[in-house]
Amino acid sequence: MSDTYAQGGILPDQEIAGLFAAGAIAVPIERDGDQIQPASLDLRLGPKAYRVRASFLPGQGQSVVDKLDRFSLHEFSLADGAVLETGCVYVVPLLESFRLPADIRATANPKSSTGRLDIFTRVLADGAQEFDKLPAGYDGPLYLEISPRTFPILVRQGSRLSQIRFRGGEPLLNEAELAALHGEQVLTTAAEANISGGGIALSIDLVGNQDGLVGYRGKRHTGVVDVDRRGAYALTDFWEPVLRSKAGELVLDPDEFYILVSKEAVHVPPAFAAEMTPFDPLVGEFRVHYAGFFDPGFGHSAAGGSGSRAVLEVRSHDVPFILEDGQIVGRLVYERMQALPEKLYGSDLKSNYQAQGLKLSKHFV
Repeated sequence: MSDTYAQGGILPDQEIAGLFAAGAIAVPIERDGDQIQPASLDLRLGPKAYRVRASFLPGQGQSVVDKLDRFSLHEFSLADGAVLETGCVYVVPLLESFRLPADIRATANPKSSTGRLDIFTRVLADGAQEFDKLPAGYDGPLYLEISPRTFPILVRQGSRLSQIRFRGGEPLLNEAELAALHGEQVLTTAAEANISGGGIALSIDLVGNQDGLVGYRGKRHTGVVDVDRRGAYALTDFWEPVLRSKAGELVLDPDEFYILVSKEAVHVPPAFAAEMTPFDPLVGEFRVHYAGFFDPGFGHSAAGGSGSRAVLEVRSHDVPFILEDGQIVGRLVYERMQALPEKLYGSDLKSNYQAQGLKLSKHFV
């Protein structure tokens, strides 16, 4: 199989399907029909979960099961659904297990809807010394650490909170290549693209729409959100609107969760995939965008995405932090695809967040 991936790049949907066919991805039940995305695979929760004392890494030469024997408080079933409470840490074995080719590695990230619900997730693997990363040739099970931060959530076997990308070679574009791509295909609508630090800068929009709406802040002590239900919850029961200030600034309160939006529209051409860097200490003491994957076709006009902006999940750290309109809050890095995907993000998949502006997760109306 290694010759197949000699060129290097992010594996597209048809090659992810090939991993299933070759036995590199094993599942105890048939995969979902829409589980494979243009440049990633959604990962599904298994039938049981563990409440653990604290987050942990297994470490070199150690299994997650061994650590669960030490740190688990109790085990419970997800077969009929279960509520995961805020402020608690859970570990759930995933349905998918891997036997990756020797030249294919993988990285995971929360799905967009997961990030917009402020659910902190990280993939664990046996022997891992880092979260969300699988070395080339990884052979073993996968687990998902889950910690709801703002809303309690209802999950069940098959719920999809995280996604994973497969890559071979070194597909990351350097700054010169990124500048050339922007010159050819326009990756951002910024008047002057800021390309540095290996990525293209995104800034925050604190002007908002005609009503002055610039974002939302999550409410505390709400009801439960079923992660598998779309359009089921009233926005006002879970979110407070954040309105434009006269000074064009926003004070981020520590431990509060905000949904904001980029000032620029973003474009990911079909032959590329992008990822937002989740935190850059050079721009401030806050974290932006838990869910960092942008699929091929995001913001692509032929896929119905002209004008797509990046929705930003923002949480301040230990101190209040002032954001000002137009301030840089993160960067998009771009990688080459191994091949063009069969389906693009957007019209091909009826994607939830194509052509978006400021938008909450699919659960709210």
